[in-house]
Parts: sequence; C-alpha cells; structure tokens
Amino acid sequence: MALVKPKFPPNRITDLITFKNSGASVASRVSFEILPVDFAHRDNPFQAYVFLSRYAGDIDGREYEFRKCYARGCPNNLCPHVSQAVMIANRYLQRDYHRLEDCGIPIEKQLFTLQDMMVKFDNTHQEYGSVMAIHDYLNLAREGNDVSVEIKLEYVPAVEHFAGHKNAQIFLMASFGITCLGKTSHIERCLACYPEEKEKEEKSEKMEIANERLKLLYEEFERASVKYGQRFFQ
Repeated sequence: MALVKPKFPPNRITDLITFKNSGASVASRVSFEILPVDFAHRDNPFQAYVFLSRYAGDIDGREYEFRKCYARGCPNNLCPHVSQAVMIANRYLQRDYHRLEDCGIPIEKQLFTLQDMMVKFDNTHQEYGSVMAIHDYLNLAREGNDVSVEIKLEYVPAVEHFAGHKNAQIFLMASFGITCLGKTSHIERCLACYPEEKEKEEKSEKMEIANERLKLLYEEFERASVKYGQRFFQ
C-alpha cells in the first residue's frame, strides 16, 4: 500500500523520502550557508557560526526549498570549536546523503570546509581528536555498553548576520548529556528555527518539526536499549 504523501512543501529530509516512497518524482540539490550568529544564551551571550544546508528542487514539478542546521561552532568554550563543528556537520550531512540515496533520490555530495568560512580563527589547525556523534553512542549501546542520556530543550534567541542585513531567529536547541564508559559528553543539535518576527505564524509548525525529529531519535534510543527520558518542545 502506498504511503500517504506529506503536506507540501516539505520541511525535512524525511518528507522528501516519504514523497519518493509514495511514488513522487523528487529532485534535490544542496547549497551551504555558514552564518555568524549572536546567541543571547541565558546570561552569557556569545557569537558562533551556524552550519546550514539549503535543500531545493522539485517534487512532481512543484518547486520547494528548506534549510537544515547541522552544527554550530565558536572559537571559545561555549560550544564546539569551529574545527569540530565542521566535522560534526559533515558526519550528519553524510548520513542524510545516505538516506536520500537509499530511497533513490540522487544528490551531488558536497561537504563543509573551513575554507568556506572566509575567516581565520586562532587554533584553527589545533588537533581535537575524534568527534563523537549521537549515532556513535548508539553503536556502543548496540554492542552491549550501558548508555544513558539526559535531554534538555531550549528556545534560544539569536541574530543571524547576512551581507547587508540581520535576521532575528529563535533556535530550538536540544542538549544531550550522554554517559557511557564512565564518561559524560555533551552534544547539541539544532532541531528547527523560525524568524522572531513570525513567531505567531511559524512557532507551532517548527515545534512540530523539532518534535518529529526527536521522535525518530527516541525510536533509535529504544532499539539500542539506551536509557533516557522523553522530552518534547511545548
């Protein structure tokens, strides 16, 4: 039985896959944005760089476009270093490429690079060792290791800086405190965002997108026997 097509336009990689699996013709291409963003986080404001991919194309001849946040990085200790953020973003990006290709949606594989940023950082070439993503801990759990996750969700106000103008945004951020093999690591994910000036029009929809992404992740936690407590944006 064919799957029911999601509402047009798509907002997620999952929507593209659902359209394709329901028999639609789906074309997609990706472009990158790396934006300087001022985060007003609690009492500790800081500037970071947000790694975004913009997906565009058409579904049965109807054009669509949406963007997805893959990581944020900064040259201080308030979030992952920019060098780490590049690696984190590329790992999640490659996973999405694999999902698209698996269902038959061709896409040109491009990756983030530090050179794309057109800005120099202190310690850019500093060695940080391997970067663990959430799915690395899922693999450890599948191998029989105890993994537990504490989840915190926040609406974080920020200002994106484009050439010639600024854009006030609200980011729906999830922080995962993951304990495994006697150590606790902290991984953050941006699950959605919307313009501050359009909060009434877009908050509900973006909250639903963030919660759907959380549901998919929680299903993976369940399958891997990860200990966690479900939390959703409200």
